[in-house]
Amino acid sequence: MPRKKVDSSPPRNLRLTASHVARLVRACLDDGASVEIDGLGEFQKDGKGELKFTPYTRPMVFLAYADEDFPAALKLYEELHAAECDPWLDRQKLLPGQNWPRCIESAIDVADHFVALFSRRSANKRGQFQSELRYAMDCAARLPLDRTFFIPLRLDPCRVPGRIASSIQYVDLFPDWDQGVRRLIRSIAPRRHRKE
Repeated sequence: MPRKKVDSSPPRNLRLTASHVARLVRACLDDGASVEIDGLGEFQKDGKGELKFTPYTRPMVFLAYADEDFPAALKLYEELHAAECDPWLDRQKLLPGQNWPRCIESAIDVADHFVALFSRRSANKRGQFQSELRYAMDCAARLPLDRTFFIPLRLDPCRVPGRIASSIQYVDLFPDWDQGVRRLIRSIAPRRHRKE
């Protein structure tokens, strides 16, 4: 069944009412498509033609990485997806024309987990990766202390920034990638099928 994705954060100059959204969803469903509302769930018609909404119960995992580490981020994205998680990777989720800084902050805000991929290339690099780390640390500060949110991963034997390494356990994806991914999934698993 074809799927249409609807961004849940419309541009500021566009005022959508509930009836606008309902008409848009209905038109897509009438065309035979399902409609995914990023981070919330999916509308679809059942076998009787009745409207059904399936809320997401998979943990949403935001993946932060430096551009040079994109191949590793994409591999992790695919493995998390196969493990019944809902990974968020900018190059997979952002649509043309979206305000990407706003969408990234929104995705971090609603994520169940923020996974930062550290490497020798990213640890001291300036730019968007560092900005995402800071924003995620601010989000983590608002959560209960026992909540696992910020999860650092090392792609190689690099230095994790002191502010992070001093209080948060990281996972190494080297020398055994599969073992590291299993450890990551175990830390996410308790929330896997929990409805909020």
